[in-house]
Amino acid sequence: MQTLAMERLLLRPWKTGDADFVYDMYSRWEVQRYLGRVPRVMPDLAEALAMIERWRNLDDPVHGIWAIERRGTDGTGDGQLVGTLLLKSIPASGEVPLQPSGDTEIGWHLHPDFWGHGYATEAASAVLQLALASGLEKVVAVTNPANTASQSVCRRIGLEHAGQTEKYYNTTCELFVSRPG
Repeated sequence: MQTLAMERLLLRPWKTGDADFVYDMYSRWEVQRYLGRVPRVMPDLAEALAMIERWRNLDDPVHGIWAIERRGTDGTGDGQLVGTLLLKSIPASGEVPLQPSGDTEIGWHLHPDFWGHGYATEAASAVLQLALASGLEKVVAVTNPANTASQSVCRRIGLEHAGQTEKYYNTTCELFVSRPG
């Protein structure tokens, strides 16, 4: 998985040493409240370590799950993690375990300390451009119907609202789709 540099951010692979941040972010209800069919907070550091290992083992030329890190004034990361950016296969609704739908999902989870700074928009825009330039014909984003902040990010990065769907994750989601071409 490649590292991506933007004006204010670096997207890089996750490291084992990032587990404290992952645990801190995903153990917060305000982060988890819109994630999954039945939201839950991360219970312990061991789950954070296991999650990072799964993310690191995703071996795909296009898909990835990146750590979002702020860039320092010298152009390298300043070490401050702000969240997660995902470009991955989205599971179809159906019997558990859910199977791949054939579509690619873009998503983001940011630590509440970094909400409202435009980081999600900057990171997601770069990864959406990468995805489409790599030959993906369509990228989708799904949000909980109440998650208006993420819906705003979807619109800012150029995704079109396609209404509600139950096609993914066995739940009702607002669906956003990349524009053709």
